[in-house]
Amino acid sequence: MNQNEVTLIRERFREKMNSDQLQNCMRCGYCLPHCPTFIISGGKETSSPRGRIALMRAVANGELEPDAEFEKIINECLGCLACESVCPSGVKYMELLEDARDIICQTRQYSAPVKLARKVIFKGLFKKQKNMDLFIGALNIYQKSGLRFIARNTGIMKLFPSSLVATEKVLPEVGSYKAIKNRPVRLPAEGEKLAKVGFFKGCLMDTMFITENNKTLKLLQKAGCEIEIPGGQACCAAIHGHSGEKDDAKDMAKLNIVAFENMDVDYIITNAGGCGAYLMEYDILFQHDPQWHDRAKKFVSKIKDISKILVELKFHERFKLKLPNQVMTYQDSCHLRNVMKTFNEPRELLKSIEGVTYVEQKNAHTCCGSAGTYSILHADVSMQILDAKMKNVLDTKATTIVTANPGCLLQMRVGIEREGLAKEMNKNGIKHMLSPIFLISSPHLLVRVCNLTILFV
Repeated sequence: MNQNEVTLIRERFREKMNSDQLQNCMRCGYCLPHCPTFIISGGKETSSPRGRIALMRAVANGELEPDAEFEKIINECLGCLACESVCPSGVKYMELLEDARDIICQTRQYSAPVKLARKVIFKGLFKKQKNMDLFIGALNIYQKSGLRFIARNTGIMKLFPSSLVATEKVLPEVGSYKAIKNRPVRLPAEGEKLAKVGFFKGCLMDTMFITENNKTLKLLQKAGCEIEIPGGQACCAAIHGHSGEKDDAKDMAKLNIVAFENMDVDYIITNAGGCGAYLMEYDILFQHDPQWHDRAKKFVSKIKDISKILVELKFHERFKLKLPNQVMTYQDSCHLRNVMKTFNEPRELLKSIEGVTYVEQKNAHTCCGSAGTYSILHADVSMQILDAKMKNVLDTKATTIVTANPGCLLQMRVGIEREGLAKEMNKNGIKHMLSPIFLISSPHLLVRVCNLTILFV
């Protein structure tokens, strides 16, 4: 980072950062025992929310140069928002974090490789759904054609970072480009119509996790929901908002608001905690834009997670839910819990299933270390957090982990690989059946992690 960049960042912090929020932190320390990076660092103050706020304030006041170390500290935050959920002063930490990252990102002169990577990811892939569809279609060919076998058995994968290799191992079997494009736009309720909902399909959820989306739609129909799935939807923009690409985030948010705003629906349903949480903060994204703020507030007022509407419509009471005897535990999606305030409903649904013994894991509410691109960009810290998480999971003796966010799902699968449980499963000849809700496992051997919605259809 050169001196010109440092000067510009300091000036923009003074002009754009919310001074009230910077001053609002009382330094009480309530956030400290809830912050994963503070804990992993062994109690390093600059790895805590209040420490990062103090550094932001110092930069805005001209007391600190925003050098490369400052940028590193800001980017090492997971953004899990456990701090906001316990803050007695109501500090809007995520707003400060995203503004800080946006200022840094828009001021920094990145190297050519970094520029290219950011352009491909943020502007080429996640911003254009057609490109995402094509990418997942290509991934389907990679998985089905034998290319995956070649890549894994010829040493080619050694050329890639270990974090990417670990992720590749746990990717689900994705659908073809044709299957991705052949999506419904309207579905009737089964039986009595109890609600009319719009469905936010997401980018990765409707491509890489298309099975979960299809089962979500079936669940909503069974629960008595008529479903509208409007065209023109975009990525929720969480990955952009959290990574300093706020202008692009606003562009995509506008597309989503327009897609749903003329629909006569009771709710807009999401099935991914990270997506739902960012959708719920569109009004904050447009708080300084009078033209879009009211439209965003109306949109936000209708956002609801799939687990919440299932409980509200008493799905688990009206239908007898049954699985083979097994022990389950639940891993909270940070944003589903801390932003959408949805944590009892998934547990209530799991506990209602006959044959399931539900065991709450210690610190189920803490981050698993996924956090969007964090597990790739900050792999060492991410894996430390995951290893601690897996110890708590294994203590439950669960055979199934359930979660409610695609990033969490992949991260927990990485955890299973790291614990050597996938290899042990193969060695013992234990296989799970093709039907997504059934599995065969030995007691005390963790063999599966699945999205919440996939259990009920």
